[in-house]
Amino acid sequence: MTCETLDRTRIPCVLMRGGTSKGPFFLASDLPSDVAMRDAVLLEVLGSGHPLQIDGIGGGSPTTSKVAIISVSDDPRADVDYLFAQVRVRERIVDTSPNCGNMLAAVGPFAIESGLVRARDPATLVRIRNVNTNKLIEAKVLTPRGRVVYDGDMAIDGVPGTAAPIVLSFLDAAGSVTNALFPTGQPTDRIDGIEVTCIDCAIPMVLMRATDLGVEGIESAETLSANQGLIARLNRTRIEAGRRMGIGNAETLVIPKPVLIAPPRNGGDLTVRYFMPHDCHPALATTGGAGIATAAITEGTVAHTVAALDRAARQVTLEHPSGRMPVAIEHRPGQKEPVVGIIRTARRMFEGYAITRLQRQDLRAS
Repeated sequence: MTCETLDRTRIPCVLMRGGTSKGPFFLASDLPSDVAMRDAVLLEVLGSGHPLQIDGIGGGSPTTSKVAIISVSDDPRADVDYLFAQVRVRERIVDTSPNCGNMLAAVGPFAIESGLVRARDPATLVRIRNVNTNKLIEAKVLTPRGRVVYDGDMAIDGVPGTAAPIVLSFLDAAGSVTNALFPTGQPTDRIDGIEVTCIDCAIPMVLMRATDLGVEGIESAETLSANQGLIARLNRTRIEAGRRMGIGNAETLVIPKPVLIAPPRNGGDLTVRYFMPHDCHPALATTGGAGIATAAITEGTVAHTVAALDRAARQVTLEHPSGRMPVAIEHRPGQKEPVVGIIRTARRMFEGYAITRLQRQDLRAS
């Protein structure tokens, strides 16, 4: 369906949970091809510009103000393309610079049920190209008798209940935006008087020891988000990190993400607090988990100084505000960096139409 044939203000969409995030999923063909017009539609549909997104379907939080746009890929290595959009809650800004690994968990089921990928029995491997970063991810979706199943016994911290597991493998996560694992040329830098690691693996991040910023790193997400002095300093640090990483002026971007690192408290390898970037994530972004785990096994990084894990480690367990995230590490022959695997779950929650005030003639202009 093209924009010219849209029924005035009705745009087909599916509301899905992916990991610890949720948001509307669209086929790219159902949205305007013009970027400015597309973003105007997303801002209105989500209700951005209000802290509760009261006039849209956004949930008033960065983890519930996300959009996935899916299409058939023209890349022979992939089945589908996935464009992620982080739609700001309070500001009317759409940011497509990062990837989102939690929403990524729902891409495979959405693609299969939309007829973009043929299901196989008992499982279907969906090859996904993330358009934001031009990186490849494999999603293994359970499809007994050729049908997606959402019910199962897999529990992930940050989501109530259990569901069917979806295995995500990040094939070439290093250099997602900057084309280098360590864009500054070294695993450790000094910014604003403290040691930091500027890493670009699945998503650009700047890692810092929590104690260097006057906190323990085990505080709740709400407590850290309310610490305006901490948020201001994190923002200064990430903006400078973005400049050094070659991202440019990060003030209006959500990357690089600031991350606080601390010793584990509950049997894991690291305690982490991941920011989005001005609020602490209630759990942990999947892309963040992939990058932090890679840093934890890489000598010289801030994460490695705390975790002290061997390069040959097969798993890194990250403790976050809602529990733990185990990250599998696979060292494939011929690959410099490891393939990172994370198990997530997803759920299809609502399907229908998003309603926008933009008229058909406005959409036609795209």
